[in-house]
Amino acid sequence: MATLKYEGLTNLQKVAILTVILGEESSSKLFMRLDEEEIAEISREISLLGPIPTEVSERIIEEFYNMVMAKQYIAVGGIDYAKSLLVKALGPEQARKVIDRLIKLLEKSAGFSSLEKMNPQQISKLIQHEHPQTIALILAHLSASRAAEILASLPEELRAEIAVRMANLEEISPEIVKRIAGVLEQKLQSVGSYKMEEYGGVKAVADLLNRMERRIAKQVLENIEVRSPELAVQVRDLMFVFEDILLIDDRGVAEILKRVDKKSLAIALKGSSEELKEKFYRNMSQRAVEMIKEEMEYMGPIRIKDVEKAQHEIVEIVRELEEEGIVSIGGAGGEEYVV
Repeated sequence: MATLKYEGLTNLQKVAILTVILGEESSSKLFMRLDEEEIAEISREISLLGPIPTEVSERIIEEFYNMVMAKQYIAVGGIDYAKSLLVKALGPEQARKVIDRLIKLLEKSAGFSSLEKMNPQQISKLIQHEHPQTIALILAHLSASRAAEILASLPEELRAEIAVRMANLEEISPEIVKRIAGVLEQKLQSVGSYKMEEYGGVKAVADLLNRMERRIAKQVLENIEVRSPELAVQVRDLMFVFEDILLIDDRGVAEILKRVDKKSLAIALKGSSEELKEKFYRNMSQRAVEMIKEEMEYMGPIRIKDVEKAQHEIVEIVRELEEEGIVSIGGAGGEEYVV
């Protein structure tokens, strides 16, 4: 694996590295403030990271510190005050970069965050009569997935023109962005109680934790338990983890085996209990069992995160089977799962 270099890192990679540097306790608190898509993206980047050179760690910490200080300076005395202090501390060029990045982040969160959770069809009705350049600017300030949903909801004759305008967007004056954001907020207020998509809830938390790395999910759940023991019990009751396959009957396990990649199964079983191994073996031919055991022996020691990744893949297969009505995964607290 190539050595990480600060200059080639994406913002998402920087966040992933910062999360690793902060450690489990601080990172779990950070993750509690993020949505599921953000956690998934960061977790994926963390899983792809190799060794992090000391120089890269130091520069990312420095960048994070500068952004935090810049935000504090702006809150105290405005942008001009922040610029003057940062120029003294960092020099003109570095101060400009920090301020520019922070302004973009503040503009995005201030003017467009409401649209991230609003129903795409409702947004399209709200903005479809605006100038295509304005629509392009609005979509450019949203996440890629949300922008795609809104673009698909707009009239067909507008889609290509808006996409082209988005591709050709260059640097835009912060004043113009702020003005558009203000008009957008007024429109949202005039709509009143616009329909929102369903977000949150105990099941959403359980689903989120099921998709996180086990040790991070465990830390988050422990923190939830400190704040609200009752909520922690509800989340646990809705969570489904790899070992809960023990609660699925043999016919359900046979369905899982039809879809699972055999190498992934070998890796997943490498870190499972003997009881669960026997559960799978019981639903396989003797030859298949021998092949899996040979594969597990041949691969030698496996990193925990690789085992967890393979187990997550199989849990996702179980979820697909549940969505198709082939198995039922209710609470993992003691009920049996039926085909």
